[in-house]
Amino acid sequence: MTGRTEQRPDEPFTFVIDLNETLLLAPQRSEHVACAGGEPVLGAGEVTFTPATGRWTVYEISNQSTGYCPDVTSWPVVRAALDRAGLDHPPTCTHPITFRRCPRCHERNIVKDEHYVCALCDAPLPNTWNMDRPNDHPTETAK
Repeated sequence: MTGRTEQRPDEPFTFVIDLNETLLLAPQRSEHVACAGGEPVLGAGEVTFTPATGRWTVYEISNQSTGYCPDVTSWPVVRAALDRAGLDHPPTCTHPITFRRCPRCHERNIVKDEHYVCALCDAPLPNTWNMDRPNDHPTETAK
């Protein structure tokens, strides 16, 4: 963290939690799938750090990843990886995003204001996470 030169300290990082439950970081302009080396992940999103009492801590964290579209239920795995990395963090995701795939047109959607309707075809979206359904690239699924 202290040696980085490619981005400002207040810019978020791209992160993934790999299948070994390890936190991997890349500059924000990096794709999550690239950060994960094209492998499946247990969690993904963006994280912003802040210096506090001589060490870096997590200031904000989200599951924002259009490559993996992780469910908000991935937070326990993310939290555990942050704990193993010795990073203080908020008690939960500070900016949770709800992703759903449209069963009719297969488009990826972000659910806003609990409005579970496809932004493209107006079909109802499921209440449960379904981004691992057909038409996803096999390495672009996260639980």
